[in-house]
Amino acid sequence: MADVVIVGGGNAAFAAAVAARQAGASVLVLERAPAEEAGGNSRFTAGAMRFAYRGVDDLRRLMPDLTDDEVARTDFGAYPEAQFFEDMGRVTDYRTDPELCELLVTRSRATMLWMAQIGHRFAPIWGRQAFQVDGRFTFWGGLTVEAHGGGPGLVETWTRIAAAQGIEVAYGARAVALIADDGGVRGVRVRQAGRTREIAAKAVVLAAGGFQANVEWRTRYLGPGWDLAKVRGTRFNTGDGLQMALEIGAMPAGQWSGCHAVAWERNAPEFGELAVGDGFQKHSYPFGIMLNARGERFVDEGADFRNYTYARYGREILRQPRQFAWQVFDAKVRHLLRDEYRIKQATRVSAQTLEALCDKLEDVDPAAALATIRAYNAAVRTEVAFDPNVKDGRRTEGLAIPKSNWANPIDQPPFEAYAVTCGITFTFGGLRIGRGAQVLDVDLAPIPGLFAAGELVGGLFYENYPGGTGLMAGAVFGRIAGASAGRAAQA
Repeated sequence: MADVVIVGGGNAAFAAAVAARQAGASVLVLERAPAEEAGGNSRFTAGAMRFAYRGVDDLRRLMPDLTDDEVARTDFGAYPEAQFFEDMGRVTDYRTDPELCELLVTRSRATMLWMAQIGHRFAPIWGRQAFQVDGRFTFWGGLTVEAHGGGPGLVETWTRIAAAQGIEVAYGARAVALIADDGGVRGVRVRQAGRTREIAAKAVVLAAGGFQANVEWRTRYLGPGWDLAKVRGTRFNTGDGLQMALEIGAMPAGQWSGCHAVAWERNAPEFGELAVGDGFQKHSYPFGIMLNARGERFVDEGADFRNYTYARYGREILRQPRQFAWQVFDAKVRHLLRDEYRIKQATRVSAQTLEALCDKLEDVDPAAALATIRAYNAAVRTEVAFDPNVKDGRRTEGLAIPKSNWANPIDQPPFEAYAVTCGITFTFGGLRIGRGAQVLDVDLAPIPGLFAAGELVGGLFYENYPGGTGLMAGAVFGRIAGASAGRAAQA
C-alpha cells in the first residue's frame, strides 16, 4: 500500500510524485515500461519547455550559470503571459479550455522555478531556437529554454530526485484497472511479471499518456489513415489510463479526433527509437518547400514560426498520396538546417541540378516537381530581405498555395531533399479535470481519490499546439495533481 499511487513514469508522473511526497504522502510510481525504456514520451522529446518570463533576469534565476558574455551577445526577449495566452488561443482556434489554459500560463514560471529548486537544470536552446545574425543570437517563437540533457536528461533528473525523496518506482508494472466503489477510488489493479495484484491507495494520479501507440484507437478516434502513421515516442502509451478512468464513469474531454503530429523520417521504425530520440523529426521546412507524390506543394511552409505549425503539418502529410512528402532545400539555407538533418538514418538525396534532383525523388512525378519548383522560384519576392529570426514577409505572389515568409528561390546547388511521413506525438482527447486536477465524472462531479495530469488531460489543445507546451503542461498539472492527491491522502 502507498498513500498515493502514480500511474505513469514520465515528466507529468514524476512531477506529481514529488509534489505528493512534499505534501507528506508516501508515493509509489507504476511504470509500465521496463527500466531501460522508462520515461514515457518525455524521454523522446528534446526537452523544450514554454513558459512565461519577463526578461533575462527571470532566465538567470533558472540558469544561474549564464555568463555575462552570453547575455551580452543574445537577445532573449521576453514572453509575457499575455503572449502565451494569445498563442494558446490562436493556434487552437480559441477552443482551449479557459480554466486549464489560465492554470498553464499563470503557473508556468513558478513551476519552472520549483523544478530548478528541487534539482533540475536548464539551458538556452541555442541550436534550435536562435539564429546568429551579425554576431548576435536572437531567440524566436516564444521558446527559449530546454531541460539539461533534453528529454533523456529530464527523465534521468526526475528519477534521481524521486529516489532521493524516498519515492518507490516499480518498473514493468502495468496498471490495468482502478479499484473503486461508491466512495471513490481505493487503489489500482496492476499486472507485473506475469502476476496481477491489487495495490491499495488513498489517492491515485493518472499520468500514463494518450493513446497514440494504440493503432485501433487511432483509427477509431482520429479517423481512416491514422493506422498508417509512425509513432514518435514510446510504444507503451496505448490509452490504459484513459480506459480505466472511463470504465468507472469519468467524463471525456477535449478533441478526441485531434493530435500532435509532425514531419517524421519516412523510413523510421514503427515506434520511437531511444538511440535516435527526436532525431527523426524534420522541422526546417520553413526554409524550403515540401512536395507530395504529384510533385505539388500542399502547405504554406512559411505560414508562421516552426513552433506554431509543426504539430499540425504531420496531419497534412498524412493526407497526401501514399502519406509522404519530400522537403527540398538549396545551398543558401543548408546552414540553417537543424542537426536532425545530418543523422545517418535520414532518407536524403542531393544533386547539382534541379532536373537531377527531381529524378531522384522516389515515388514523385519528376516533371511535375520540376515545374512546381520553377513556378515557385519565379514567384518569390526577392526584393524583400530574408531574416530567419522574424516573420520577414519575404513571400511568393501568384501561387495557389503561397509561401508567406522565408521564401528563397531554390537556385543554388547543391540541392538536397529529405523524405518525410507523419509522426504522431500524442493525442488531444482525454479526461475532464477540475482546478485541482481532480478527475470529474459524467455528471461533472469530482471522483474522490482520482487525479490526472499530462497527455491524458483533455481540453488544452485543439488541432494544433505551441511548441514546448506539452512538457510544461505535464509539469504544471503534475504538480497540481500530486499536491491535491497528497492532501487528499492526508485528510
